[in-house]
Amino acid sequence: MTWIQSMQKAIDFMEQHLLEDISMEEIAQVAHTSPFHFQRIFSLLTDTTVAEYMRRRRLTLAAQELRKGERKIIDVAYTYGYETPESFSRAFRKQHGISPREARSYRGKMTAYNRLVIQVNLKGADPMEYEVVEKDAFQIVGVKEQFCCVGEEENVKGIPEMWDRVNGDGTDLKLLKHNNGSVKGLLGVCEDKNEDKPNHIDYWIAVAHEGGEVEGLESLDVPKAKWAVFGVRGAMPHAMQETWKKIYSEWFPSSGYENAGGPELEVYHDGNPNSEDYYSEIWIPVK
Repeated sequence: MTWIQSMQKAIDFMEQHLLEDISMEEIAQVAHTSPFHFQRIFSLLTDTTVAEYMRRRRLTLAAQELRKGERKIIDVAYTYGYETPESFSRAFRKQHGISPREARSYRGKMTAYNRLVIQVNLKGADPMEYEVVEKDAFQIVGVKEQFCCVGEEENVKGIPEMWDRVNGDGTDLKLLKHNNGSVKGLLGVCEDKNEDKPNHIDYWIAVAHEGGEVEGLESLDVPKAKWAVFGVRGAMPHAMQETWKKIYSEWFPSSGYENAGGPELEVYHDGNPNSEDYYSEIWIPVK
């Protein structure tokens, strides 16, 4: 089963259990991946979170029920996971722009989110710059924070705030002084914590370092791996986000490679990250 089929199978599972309180672990298990990787790929391909997708779909189906006029509003609210009519009304108005009562009386237009079908772009219209390299294990040193990747995905907000702190208090310059390892540049490293703490990731801002521990910094051993290294050209963060999306919507479906699991790297080289000529990289372990 390809990862595209696995993703679609997981989405179908979500649809079959929209009215149930299913966990992210259950959804990801259907896709044969970790909660973090499922949510990451889902967000890259759909530009929304898993939680938001399910909320939109429930409110779409709720609107269809209200238009039929066969059930009380309070009963529809409970069916679609809302404990009070007030919370249902707020969520309904936010999505549809009208109240449940107005929907029932056929007043006003509503917004429908249809069942999702994953489609990928295999034509490769725009070239991708990449190479596959084998690399021995290496050590990184830096600072890390843990983020939950369920619900509203606090990492989407928390990671940029972490970068702002590191760049603002001089930690970035301190790290670069210890960058004597085989990978040059400041690293953003995503480490899935599914085995010991499901639904969480450790995010590192670090550098490759040889020579053991560094006082005041934490360390992580990045295992030996085969890496797909993608060149990213353009201003941050847009260029990096667009490249991630192309990797999963174009490159993985057509390359024959799979994500091998393990830490993933964003490598930020010297230069002006706001420049359209800025060069950075994405490193993904593959098999």
